[in-house]
Amino acid sequence: MRPAVIAATGLFTPPESISNDELVECFNTYVERFNAENEAAIAEGKIAALLPSSSAFIEKASGIKSRYVMQKSGILDPEVMRPVIPERSNEELSLLAEIAVKAAEQALERWGKPRERIGAVLCAASNMQRSYPAMAIEVQAALGLPGFAFDMNVACSSATFGLKTAVDYIATGTADAVLMVNPEICSGHLNFRDRDSHFIFGDVATAVIVERADQAEGGWDVLGTRLRTQFSNNIRNNAGFLNRAWPEGRDLPDKLFVQQGRKVFKEVVPLVSEMINDHAAEIGIELPTLKRMWLHQANINMNEIIGRRVLGRDPTPEENVIILDDYANTSSAGSIIAFHKRCDDLVAGDLGLICSFGAGYSAGTVFVRKR
Repeated sequence: MRPAVIAATGLFTPPESISNDELVECFNTYVERFNAENEAAIAEGKIAALLPSSSAFIEKASGIKSRYVMQKSGILDPEVMRPVIPERSNEELSLLAEIAVKAAEQALERWGKPRERIGAVLCAASNMQRSYPAMAIEVQAALGLPGFAFDMNVACSSATFGLKTAVDYIATGTADAVLMVNPEICSGHLNFRDRDSHFIFGDVATAVIVERADQAEGGWDVLGTRLRTQFSNNIRNNAGFLNRAWPEGRDLPDKLFVQQGRKVFKEVVPLVSEMINDHAAEIGIELPTLKRMWLHQANINMNEIIGRRVLGRDPTPEENVIILDDYANTSSAGSIIAFHKRCDDLVAGDLGLICSFGAGYSAGTVFVRKR
């Protein structure tokens, strides 16, 4: 069995950003219009009045201050409230593949080795732009890479599931190096008219190259990987190819992201904390010795509690990296953004944890050590 190394990472950040104040202004304009247009029905108790949002509410609930998006103006138009992205022809590179390629190119440049050494490409993300051909195969073709490619979707945990898969391919000799990309255009499945979730997501793409250790220069040794799933209806997205078979329900809100946030918080925090502790004990890591945690970037309150349970004390900002204030929740890419931006300052021998958790429920832990 051959050990694996995280050899390089890449990040694509969209050029447009939306602040909480901008998002709230649009949302509250929509709320005022809705309540005015339905004043009689609201007075008769037939429908409930919509409540306004606020920047203070968003930041307290999530820690999010802004988010990057692929298309801003449509989201901030009270008559539209969604990204407006023209469809591309089949001969053009699809948008999801385009941002994945940009992140991958950065990772390949940082890696500095011939790209022909990549033996597999994984596209691990919460939403694919289409069912087939696989996005990963399109990315593979655009980058001119050999080997094979396929898509995988485990919602917000897709990246850690992808890392586990890449590490296993290295261990078994299936590939000497694996490229994983995580393109996330989360604004496309977000209901910007829902007060409880209109602020949650942003867009981004990340990339990771995993390489066999005996060929790697620097990077991070992968000490152990673990995955866990537990079925839950508390986070759902019912969009799918069978929606056309029930046209009456095709445009219902549950065809976008929906969640029961309080239940998710209550159930996921202990699940993930227990998983981290069990995995660390199995591979002989004393959690208080961790120099850094790159947790899934969904909610600052969840991250702080998990960090406290893992270290046995309040973690410092250097130990528990938070990037969701600028990026918001970017689904599978969040922990990889945190790792990409905040790993270079550590020294050889330092231990770290990449961890994801999300819909499914699904969770993944990847313990690493700086080489």
